[in-house]
Amino acid sequence: MSRSALAMALMLAVGQAWAEPPVRADDSRIARMGRTVAQADGSLRFAYPGVRLSLSFEGKTLSVDAAASGERSYLEVVVDGGAARIIRLSATPQAIGLVNECQAGVHRVDILHRSESWHGVVTLARFVTDGVLLAAPALPQRKMLVLGDSVTCGEAIDRVQGKDKDSSWWNPRASYGMLAAQALDAQVHLVCHGGRGLVRSWNGRTADDNLPDFYELAIASEGRPVRWDHAGYDPDLIVSAIGTNDFSPGIPARAAYVKAYEKLVRTLLRNHPQAQIVLTEGAILNGERKAALTRYIAQTIERVGSPRVHAAASLHHSGDVTDAHPTKAQHAAMARELVPQLRAVTGWE
Repeated sequence: MSRSALAMALMLAVGQAWAEPPVRADDSRIARMGRTVAQADGSLRFAYPGVRLSLSFEGKTLSVDAAASGERSYLEVVVDGGAARIIRLSATPQAIGLVNECQAGVHRVDILHRSESWHGVVTLARFVTDGVLLAAPALPQRKMLVLGDSVTCGEAIDRVQGKDKDSSWWNPRASYGMLAAQALDAQVHLVCHGGRGLVRSWNGRTADDNLPDFYELAIASEGRPVRWDHAGYDPDLIVSAIGTNDFSPGIPARAAYVKAYEKLVRTLLRNHPQAQIVLTEGAILNGERKAALTRYIAQTIERVGSPRVHAAASLHHSGDVTDAHPTKAQHAAMARELVPQLRAVTGWE
């Protein structure tokens, strides 16, 4: 008899719930997708959008102890494939109820981080159940890494017309990167930061952590960055959708830009020796700026000279009257446009 079956038999026999002790967030029965940092006490810290924890348990109730470094971080909870519940975190640790049923049963719970690094760093400490955790849900074998800016992070997908933008508008689950990964049956790490580019931010600043910097980080928090160990995740496919913010103040000088992109791509090739790498312009640029970035990407690929580096074309998606970032429907279109190009590069069916 399995451990879970034995636990349920005991519950029925004695007429009361059998509960295991609180479960550390880094327990091996909790599947993790995305960059996380395990602490000595078993808690997990993370900040990139799209980080997901998945678990299955047998019992009636489940809760998690959670907090964030500010008041702008949101989690999305899905139980048994149902509707998503959006939870705003607090700087004060709190026990968040995830499942509360009258009868014991087997449940699958997925917790997704919706917000960006600059909104706050999230800490999940432990899970508490009246039953028992089961084996970790299986993750896809294929692995993707998507590098980018606010579009990759899912900014303003859940916009509300007539309202002021806040961090509840971010929705990485509906982003082109996560939709593409779903279509390709792949895990995905979103490593992205709103307002940043390859060599400069949207306002022309070069002193910020731009993509070559935050690619190296597990937590890209100003003042308290945490390094990422690239051995912890070896993607089969890397998509770099960067450049919108570099070109926001104007077209950057070609030589310096191509040199910086070449350096980054060579770093990706060295860190991930099996990965196919795809460079694309993203959805927001148009006109002469998009044409210039397309040329820069082509020159970067030519200078690198690796058969593992490719270009993918992106169509222009202009957002709407509420926000210039792509809408939910436009993100879905972006994924549909990108996936066939990624299949051609990887050979994935």
